[in-house]
Amino acid sequence: MKKTALVTGATSGIGEATARILAKKGYNIIITGRRAGRLQKLSDSLEEEFGIKAHALMFDIRERYQTESAIEALPAHFRDIDLLVNNAGLASGFEHIDEGDPVDWDKMIDTNVKGLLYITRIVAQMMVKRDQGGHIINIGSIAGVQTYENGAVYCASKHAVHAISQGARMDLLKHGIKVTEIRPGMVETEFSIVRFHGDRKEAANVYRGITPLTGDDIAEIIGWIVELPAHININEIEVMPAQQANATTVFRKEENNI
Repeated sequence: MKKTALVTGATSGIGEATARILAKKGYNIIITGRRAGRLQKLSDSLEEEFGIKAHALMFDIRERYQTESAIEALPAHFRDIDLLVNNAGLASGFEHIDEGDPVDWDKMIDTNVKGLLYITRIVAQMMVKRDQGGHIINIGSIAGVQTYENGAVYCASKHAVHAISQGARMDLLKHGIKVTEIRPGMVETEFSIVRFHGDRKEAANVYRGITPLTGDDIAEIIGWIVELPAHININEIEVMPAQQANATTVFRKEENNI
């Protein structure tokens, strides 16, 4: 019997790439997001290309009742979720703490922390009740263990993901449910476009002079993790571009006349 994976934030970037690689590996896929057109297009593409069953759920993960209602209303053949990939997340704004916009702060905390908790809770309950194990993979960030200027609230939200991942690993241990945190460095997706409120020039400048990671790179890591033997759990992985050493140290080729 095919396994079923639920991937949040699947309308672009890491989420979309993860849905594709899992479908390629034979998983039936539940994809979530807020952009209905993109979700349906991806759902149709996964079914056609990989011969699996896909189900699109459009809701705002920041809203607890929307999240719970969407999962509770899943068709019977999608309710046995083996793998949850918590990918939905964002950065919004890039200012010093005294100049930050509370609207941006709410977006980050409600999505990165509360949204992750809402969906993890209900899916973990389903996994525990089913009593056949499971796996939860949280897409964190190097900002979950490091901080940098202008990123205090985003870093705080990803520090929370790091703590939640470690705590959930202990809480779910007796149920045979694995928990993994992946902490990427610079990944070129829509992340920076969202952070800079649609300013594509500013977003492109983030990756100037380096070869960043891609959504496909992170998806490949997820694909490797889920195929490991049942007795192996990857607690956490930190992955960066070769030109990035930590949250603040980046080697840009053009700056070094290379």
